[in-house]
Amino acid sequence: MTKGSLSWIGIVRLGLVQTALGAIVVFSTSTLNRVMVVELSLPAMLPGALVTVHYGAQVLRPRLGHGSDVNGRRTPWIVGGMGVLATGGVMAAAATGLIGAHFVPGLALAIAAFLLIGVGVGATGTTLLVLLATHVDPSRRAAAATIVWVMMIAGFVATAAGAGSLLDPFSPLRLFEVSTGVACVATVLTVFAVRGLEGPTAAPRSADAVKTPSFAAALSQVSSEPLVRRFAVFVFVSMLAYGAEELLVEPFAGTVFGFTPGQSSKLSGVQHGGVLVGMLLVGGAGAIGGRRAGPLPAWMIAGCIASAAALVSLAAAGLTGPSWPLRTTVFILGVANGVYAVAAIGSMMALVGAGRESRAGVRMGLWGAAQAIAFGLGGLAGTLESDLLRFFMAKPAAAYAAVFASEAALFVVAATMVTRIGAASANGVAHQRAETRTIWPAAIG
Repeated sequence: MTKGSLSWIGIVRLGLVQTALGAIVVFSTSTLNRVMVVELSLPAMLPGALVTVHYGAQVLRPRLGHGSDVNGRRTPWIVGGMGVLATGGVMAAAATGLIGAHFVPGLALAIAAFLLIGVGVGATGTTLLVLLATHVDPSRRAAAATIVWVMMIAGFVATAAGAGSLLDPFSPLRLFEVSTGVACVATVLTVFAVRGLEGPTAAPRSADAVKTPSFAAALSQVSSEPLVRRFAVFVFVSMLAYGAEELLVEPFAGTVFGFTPGQSSKLSGVQHGGVLVGMLLVGGAGAIGGRRAGPLPAWMIAGCIASAAALVSLAAAGLTGPSWPLRTTVFILGVANGVYAVAAIGSMMALVGAGRESRAGVRMGLWGAAQAIAFGLGGLAGTLESDLLRFFMAKPAAAYAAVFASEAALFVVAATMVTRIGAASANGVAHQRAETRTIWPAAIG
């Protein structure tokens, strides 16, 4: 398979890998979360801390990406990462059953399991995006990003529905059996999806890959590129805002608007439906209009500014009261988030080759690590800020308004960063390609 040669069918096949990844992740972070809190009556902070371990382990993404750079092939890392992820998912289910009867050994097994889940997600997700970035035609990148992320969401939905029905009546043994089934299906699906897609031989390694094979040298080299540093900071800031909002919409609706758990859950569905619409909007525009759909940075700026405006509207909603169209506001927030997310992923794919191509895995890994750490910190910081402000403020609505306003400010800062990234692209970096300057035009700055 050569650069830019991946067909729509090939893109969908790689999307199946995201479906498999999403299936294991949602079972491990959502279903097991509920089992620990409800069936086992464990404190909610326990599964929260374990999910943080999963995000923390993804700091290894640059190292995992470097491994695929040196190897010259991405497929073994995708399959191997899925194997590690599947093993971690099964171990997490076993640990959940064990932790109720033997807390300390169960907790130790759970920590090891979530470390494996983080490493598996990092290896599979990073190398999958690099494979897409290096083998998808530039005009198809936004559409490709949409396809693989929508298929990951499909994995979330299918697993939540299917595994949920199979878990009744609940028992630790049934939990382990269902988890094992999900892991086996996900692994087989991944092997089927990538089989023969990359080709039988490794891609030729360039001269600079041979000269500097060590990870430390590769990371130093990539970190010295202004474009890479600025995009990493953008990813961190924007994902900090995104992660903070993710955990606050439902509690806000329940506390300020009096929504029942069922109503707030439906509201979350409205938000995720909006995310899907936003993703399809950008991906559809890219698939139909190609380059005429507009440069990805413009979509990123639009998504960030629209997200900020929607968050300010949420702040106003809390202060205004029940007369505010809350569902409409949350839907618009979801659409804006979807536009931002797909444009950012598409930009990663465009910029991953903006320096030495042999460092694509390290570059994508660095951005992936920034995303994972920021998302984990964002959720923690958002809930902590909300708790502190509610303690010091008389009205919960005012506290939530302050939190939403701070998240909106982060999105505005992220939007301004996009213009600086455009300036770096226009000025050029070492070994930068003309293709990237075309995709990321100086006019945006």
